[in-house]
Amino acid sequence: MKTSRFHLSTLKETPADAEIVSHQLMLRAGLIRRLASGLYTWLPLGLRVLRRVETIVREEMDNAGALELLMPAVQPAELWQESGRWEQYGPELLRLKDRHQREYCIGPTHEEVITDLFRREVKSYKQLPINLYQIQTKFRDEIRPRFGVMRSREFIMKDAYSFHSDQASLQQTYQLMFETYSRIFDRFGLKYRPVSADSGSIGGNASHEFHVLADSGEDGIAFSAQGEYAANVELAEAKTDQTRSAPGQALNTMDTPDQHSIEQVSEFLSVAPSQTVKTLIVKGENDTLIALVLRGDHELNAIKAAKITGMASPFEMADAEKIKQQLNCDIGSLGPVGLTIPLFVDRSAAVLSDFVCGANQNGKHLTGVNWGRDLAEPEVVDIRNVVDGDPSPDGSGTLQIVRGIEVGHIFQLGEKYSAALNASVLDENGKSIIATMGCYGIGISRVVAAAIEQNNDDAGIIWPASLAPFQLVICPINYHKSEPVQQAANDFYLQCQQQGIDVLLDDRPLRPGAMFSDMELIGIPHRIVFSERGLKAGQCEYKGRCDEQSQDLDLAQLPAFIQQQLQG
Repeated sequence: MKTSRFHLSTLKETPADAEIVSHQLMLRAGLIRRLASGLYTWLPLGLRVLRRVETIVREEMDNAGALELLMPAVQPAELWQESGRWEQYGPELLRLKDRHQREYCIGPTHEEVITDLFRREVKSYKQLPINLYQIQTKFRDEIRPRFGVMRSREFIMKDAYSFHSDQASLQQTYQLMFETYSRIFDRFGLKYRPVSADSGSIGGNASHEFHVLADSGEDGIAFSAQGEYAANVELAEAKTDQTRSAPGQALNTMDTPDQHSIEQVSEFLSVAPSQTVKTLIVKGENDTLIALVLRGDHELNAIKAAKITGMASPFEMADAEKIKQQLNCDIGSLGPVGLTIPLFVDRSAAVLSDFVCGANQNGKHLTGVNWGRDLAEPEVVDIRNVVDGDPSPDGSGTLQIVRGIEVGHIFQLGEKYSAALNASVLDENGKSIIATMGCYGIGISRVVAAAIEQNNDDAGIIWPASLAPFQLVICPINYHKSEPVQQAANDFYLQCQQQGIDVLLDDRPLRPGAMFSDMELIGIPHRIVFSERGLKAGQCEYKGRCDEQSQDLDLAQLPAFIQQQLQG
């Protein structure tokens, strides 16, 4: 491809509304353009990268025996009502009506559609297992789209769904998809980690997320430095190796005027935040209140807490006014002593002795508080996020926390959707059985952004070779003024095309600095420069995208050298 026939649209300035590196660089390099909030047009350069991702995914899914199909983006409400998700899914589900006032939605996912297809098409256990996938546009009406295509409303996804006659068959396909996903991300050339995860709104019995490691990632990943354990912070079990000491202080009530936060109280009383507890009040079923107690320096894990029996759904913090009305105290002075509502205490808070907590009186706190003496022994639960240094749940050393971008997720759905939609087959005895399901997704468009978040420098994007829009760029200096340069560039360009190399010839009338700057911004892995002075010496110049310095090559060595670089 020659730049004169390719829409190359780079920007020198970073758009003001682009917050993270991938969003900035995708706009500056001319990969995408914003249409509206959370909606982006993929320009020719960006589409080439997107297609690279799709190709790798498609090849590996096909190799794993999955069958590609394509389902409608617009889905009838009846299917979602049948599964129970029409109301459950919430405002992220974009609902619409046709001219006959029939209700539809723009699909954020396709469990209902694929299950309906299955129940119409598959009748016997002999047709199982079957794994069907598509690469298709989805829509989720995010309340606050941000970060470009990282969290957009419209996005491209590969979603696959498998159907089985029993759990053992599902487990086999789930393991096969785990291995397939690992090969996919290996081929992407990205640093990634598969982690155990919560199944969220999709549902199911077990799931793993695939995260591209990046400091800008929204998700925390906990993994053992000494073992194999890895999980999303949302799911990772928080253990403690501490044991509770015997009481050593008397219970005291202290005046703490205008001290509301853990930080303020800790400083005022000269105690460490880890020696305090905080009491959070959340909504229970039937408009009741429930108290959750954590160590002052720990954060509540809402996903874990939501699983406690008696919690309201969805999980929500209680209203401050209701707390004051029922408990006769403001939030900043709440504590577990004397509370008459259900109380659940995190493991790390349950091993504290002589701790500080609110006195349930405004402007007062208690010191020297001890479980079993000043209040009942607690009902202990795991409701906090893990932190660096926590014991690994598998007993192998301690946990480390890194940031990751979720780009893939696989689920063992079980019968959640097949039972709701009565997707059954006849078994070997002619008896009707409900199929069990698996679900496997990859955010195709998000992979592009995640790759940039992980691979960039001050000059621009650094593509892994498998995802780069072009493998090689030819930068001829004075292409329109020098016949020898033009001839050498054209000859090598044709030679590359004949060898199947995806090459870009920059034939724009630009100064070398501007030309090189554009190509570094775009992130093409390899660059060849032809100049009159170099040609007279029988040489050209080569520079890899990550090389600090360029190197001179004899023209006779160029073809073999480039092949070696592309294969390496």
